[in-house]
Amino acid sequence: MAQNEKITILDIARRTGLSKGTVDRVLHHRGEVSRRSYDKVMAAIEELGYEPNVYASLLAKGQHHLVAVLIPSHEPGTFWELAAAGIDKAAESVGTVGIRMQHFEYDQYDIESFRAACARVLDAEPSGVVIAPLFQDETDVFAAQLRERGIPFAYIDSKPESDGYLAYFGMPLYKSGYLCADQLTGGFAVPSVLIVRIRRDRQQQSDPTINRRAGFMDYMLEHSPECTLGNVFIDPNDPDSIEGALDAWFREHPGTRHIVMFNSRIHLLVPWLQHHPDSQRRVVGFDNLKANMDALRDGTVSCLIAQHPDEQMRLAIETLSEYILRRKLPQKKDNFMHMDILTRYNVEYY
Repeated sequence: MAQNEKITILDIARRTGLSKGTVDRVLHHRGEVSRRSYDKVMAAIEELGYEPNVYASLLAKGQHHLVAVLIPSHEPGTFWELAAAGIDKAAESVGTVGIRMQHFEYDQYDIESFRAACARVLDAEPSGVVIAPLFQDETDVFAAQLRERGIPFAYIDSKPESDGYLAYFGMPLYKSGYLCADQLTGGFAVPSVLIVRIRRDRQQQSDPTINRRAGFMDYMLEHSPECTLGNVFIDPNDPDSIEGALDAWFREHPGTRHIVMFNSRIHLLVPWLQHHPDSQRRVVGFDNLKANMDALRDGTVSCLIAQHPDEQMRLAIETLSEYILRRKLPQKKDNFMHMDILTRYNVEYY
């Protein structure tokens, strides 16, 4: 059939051998149908070129769907501000078809804040949820509540090990840690590495870099098994304590020349690094925050492994929207985003 508008539900029913009622239920999400019937209808739609005008129908009825975005609260210039920018990008593509978005923020250092934000999301009765998870156990609890209510959800940046999510958009975390170790050491054995970590919640449940750290550790065990790995925990809200913690470490380990952070805040080390210059030092961090990029340009940081969190957010919202409106499943469940290696020589083009 040459013209899209001439294709009807009856045509799809004939092609599939299903009743018009079954086809109608698939197209308009009315009631349950078997997976086999669903797949037959979707295949016929693809073959015939039929595009159900779900969007126009929703708008004509004045219907809207809410996509809730659960994200850490953030200041300007931080990683989560970059991610939140993807909400505005998604609005350009899905805001005109009956999808509205609302973000619910939580304190990434406070598990009670996360629980309260989850409760607010459930009270809003969304049609779908995008989750930026930092508290793994509590995220599993929240995910179970969403599944019980039939609310689809997608993860960005990181994801728990449990299943049941519609899609994930983010780096392959384990591989990003493996890559980080290679960039830090150049593939050679090194005597010592300092890992700088953020001091997080008191319950020690908020650790989004755990899989990245595992990849890093495995690389070091394979390529530099004699290396001494040290950890320094810092408070991101107390710059003076950061300098003190680094001073204490390097008084005891003056030969350490390899430094790494697995989150987006390598820029917190810049004041100390600039006060203690060392041409042989190598420093590797993550993410294209302005402060990180500035440190890369001036040579204080050696390498950044970057991503586009705004794109992760946009894609997660658009994928949920397609599922909410058309029950269209994503082609892939785990959508691993590219890992970009930035140095002072290519940072201007990113």
